[in-house]
Amino acid sequence: MASNGLGSIHLPPRDGTSSPGPLSPGPLSPPAGGSGARASLNPVSSKITTVLSTSYADAEFRESLALLDERHVTHSAETRRQLRLDVQKEVIDSNGKIITEFGRVAEQLRRIGTTIDKLNKSYQEMRGHVTSAHEATASTLGEASSLMTQRQNIETKQQVLKAFREHFVLSEDEVASLTLTAEPVDDQFFMVLAKAKRIRKDCEFLLGFESQTLGLEIMDQTSKNLNQAFQKLYRWIQKEFKTLNLENPQINASIRRAIRVLAERPSLFQNCLEFFAEAREQILSDAIYLALTGTSASGAKDNSVKPIELVAHDPLRYVGDMLAWTHSATVSEREALEVLFVSDGNEIAKGIQEGRENELWSLMADESDGPAEFDAVKALNELVDRDVSGAARILRQRVEQVIQTNEETILAYKLANLLSFYRVTFSKLLGNDSVLLQSMANLETEALRQFRSLMRDHITTLQGEFQHTPSDLGPPEFLQDSLKQLTAIMKTYETSLASDGDREADFAPIIAESFDPFMSGCENMAETIHPPPRRSIFLINCLLAAQEALHPFAFTAARASRLQSAIREHSGRLVESQYGFLRAESGLEALFAALAPLRDTKEDAAAMARAPALRPDALTQASQNLDDFLPSAIMDAMENVKHLQDSRLAREITEEAADRFCVDFEHVEEMLIFADELAEQGEEEEGQTADRDGGDESSPSLRALFPRTTGEIRVLLS
Repeated sequence: MASNGLGSIHLPPRDGTSSPGPLSPGPLSPPAGGSGARASLNPVSSKITTVLSTSYADAEFRESLALLDERHVTHSAETRRQLRLDVQKEVIDSNGKIITEFGRVAEQLRRIGTTIDKLNKSYQEMRGHVTSAHEATASTLGEASSLMTQRQNIETKQQVLKAFREHFVLSEDEVASLTLTAEPVDDQFFMVLAKAKRIRKDCEFLLGFESQTLGLEIMDQTSKNLNQAFQKLYRWIQKEFKTLNLENPQINASIRRAIRVLAERPSLFQNCLEFFAEAREQILSDAIYLALTGTSASGAKDNSVKPIELVAHDPLRYVGDMLAWTHSATVSEREALEVLFVSDGNEIAKGIQEGRENELWSLMADESDGPAEFDAVKALNELVDRDVSGAARILRQRVEQVIQTNEETILAYKLANLLSFYRVTFSKLLGNDSVLLQSMANLETEALRQFRSLMRDHITTLQGEFQHTPSDLGPPEFLQDSLKQLTAIMKTYETSLASDGDREADFAPIIAESFDPFMSGCENMAETIHPPPRRSIFLINCLLAAQEALHPFAFTAARASRLQSAIREHSGRLVESQYGFLRAESGLEALFAALAPLRDTKEDAAAMARAPALRPDALTQASQNLDDFLPSAIMDAMENVKHLQDSRLAREITEEAADRFCVDFEHVEEMLIFADELAEQGEEEEGQTADRDGGDESSPSLRALFPRTTGEIRVLLS
């Protein structure tokens, strides 16, 4: 039985569930029917069957074996007998421990149940209190929720209001910076001013809502602040203008910025310019007074300045220094104002245009009559002209005094030419509509009027000299003096800035005043000279002197050409006179007169035979007179024009007259030869013969009586 006891033990599985395995501690299964009885009768077979039916791959079986192995159980009968008991004892002990532990758990569960009951009771009590409190505070919580919602709405409105105030409302500090004169005009001022302008522009958006009250109120207040700001800026600029030094090349940038901003108020901007112009006018007036006298307007003497009135030694230098100072001051003023205004001309123009669009008078005006676009250069010229107007008045007074006290004709014209030079210069600098340019033009006109007056007075004083003709028929002294004077005037005019196309026309009035009266006087003097050749010589000498004076200057070319035509005319008269002298003194006047209309025809030959000048005695006398005249003919003819101061012209006149005389003599020679040939032919046809000597005495040939040839005459008269 001991050996069979271990084989019937069934070990429980580790998970606590019963198993019908061979190690289970449960009771033996009862035999089933007859087979069971047979199994019990053969235990060995039963054991073997059990062992063979056991699956050694079963996990529970392997665990059972591992458990036995852990116990270090030896395979003995005692071990097999005690193993079941030990296992059962361990199971019972384990179950006892489990029951004990479960008792404790049950106790704890009872305590937990009691606690839960208490908690439930407390929960119910608290729930009742909470329900009561909730019912009591429901209205308060509703009010609190409503207040929270209102608070959120208020906070949102506060944010909107804050943003609105930041965008549309100026702070007290900003208003103070914008309107209070105690606050400086600095970057902060311009930033606030820009913000105020932006606010006023954005108010147009607010006016688009149904309720326009807010937009109108903000716009009204902003407009008031802007007006005060521009007034403050206007007064600040005026104060700065009083101490502004235009000679400083680095003009304060703030004043330039302020001027650009003030341009948005055209009326204030114009008033500011007027104030500036008045201040600069006074400054420049004091400056020119100091430059002239070396003493300031207050009477203080400045030793660093050389007074123009003391340095200039003659009226021309005096006037020139004053004009040069005025020009230098004008250029400096223009350059300084160009930096101040025109360097940002577009900004000023935009500001003025914006101001014109915003001002009430512009809105009320007709759009078709809108103001012209702002011209920065024109405005600059007008401002500079206004600034120098005070100096221009002093200049005009001093120059007028010089012109009126001057008694020199050439100096009067030099003053006029100097004024013309500066008139052209100022026209390029300030345009054609400036007061200074008009002043220069008036002074130039006054100087020319004085020049003409002095010239007429001079001519009046020379009326007595117009009656005395020089014995040498040369240009009279008054003409020589006038030509010297005219030369000086022309040299002065040549340096002027008049254009080449207008020079001759511009100088024509000067010629009429300073040249024509003297030439007219010479022509009147010539009327009293006799004979006419002497008159022509006198006029040619005068014309040659005048031409010599006018020839070097291009702007007198037309007048010089007219003088040359007059010289040719009077030279032609002298040629006629010399030609008549040669004909008369040679004794051939009658012969030339008789043969001039005749030609080489038989009828003219018959007329020659009847001509008294061709009679043998007359022809012989003419030949004799010609021989007596020819040796000194040229010298006698040159003696007639010896008073011509141009020897070349005198020689040309005499040579031309001699050429005409030779042409006439050649015609006489041809007619004489033609007459002799006809006479010889007549004798041959009639067959008459005569003794040569007797024939010579009775009817000698014309060439025998008048043997001179044209070649000989040309040689002797050359």
